[in-house]
Amino acid sequence: MQYVHVYLVNGRRENGLTPFDRGFAYGDGVFRTLPIYFGMPHCWGRHYRRLQADCNALGIVCPAEGVLRADIAQLVGNGEDGVVKVTITRGESERGYAVPPLAQPTRVVSKTALPNYPESHFSEGVTLFLCATRLARQPRLAGIKHLNRLENVLARMEWVDSQIADGLLLDDDGNVIECTMSNLFVRMGDTLVTPDLSRCGVAGVTRERVLELAPVLGYTAETRHLRLSELMDADEVVICNSLFGAWQVRHLASHAWPVGTLASRLREKLRKDDDAISF
Repeated sequence: MQYVHVYLVNGRRENGLTPFDRGFAYGDGVFRTLPIYFGMPHCWGRHYRRLQADCNALGIVCPAEGVLRADIAQLVGNGEDGVVKVTITRGESERGYAVPPLAQPTRVVSKTALPNYPESHFSEGVTLFLCATRLARQPRLAGIKHLNRLENVLARMEWVDSQIADGLLLDDDGNVIECTMSNLFVRMGDTLVTPDLSRCGVAGVTRERVLELAPVLGYTAETRHLRLSELMDADEVVICNSLFGAWQVRHLASHAWPVGTLASRLREKLRKDDDAISF
């Protein structure tokens, strides 16, 4: 497979990471991924606020918004679509886990093409795989989109069927948490429930937006522990992320859900401009 992408390290195309960068050595950093539509990064303000919050939670100095906007502007052409990924590491240090007192963060901004998702994912819904890999509890990292994603990697290795869109992840108590690349909502009547992420999982920007959109669509939103049996009994199950918006889950293991309208209604709302910026 040929990967076509461009990137900047600390604002320069010719720069690269050293083996002493803590993001490379320890996964000591955070990232955010967002789409570009017609040359404008979508929901940039939300993504930057989450990036800043995640950096603060780990004690990493987050680059100023203007610095990252300038990096993105170097990579984004007028009127084009694509995907921007912003990665912030703690920077370089000597060997060992101790954090240097004056660590200078490394910022990496890359641009790739938008994924070419099958049209059936939007029109007919998707199939999930129930992963055997469980998410470990670590409240200090819960919600943060940090660079230690080995649990997701191991879970994604569990299936090879191209018809499966994503894998469902539970924690070690059997609670539903998320999917390998998306957050999850279930509809129970007029209530939308999304798993509690206070012990593990990633709090995505689209999850945040769906929680805000729920009342607009006539639903009450709840964040709480969710058992697999509840998910199976739900009226609708939807997964979401910043790139595809929302997909209805139609199949999981031997269970099937009928066609619903929640995912398409959410996509319509999510695709509308939300503090998109032009450079």
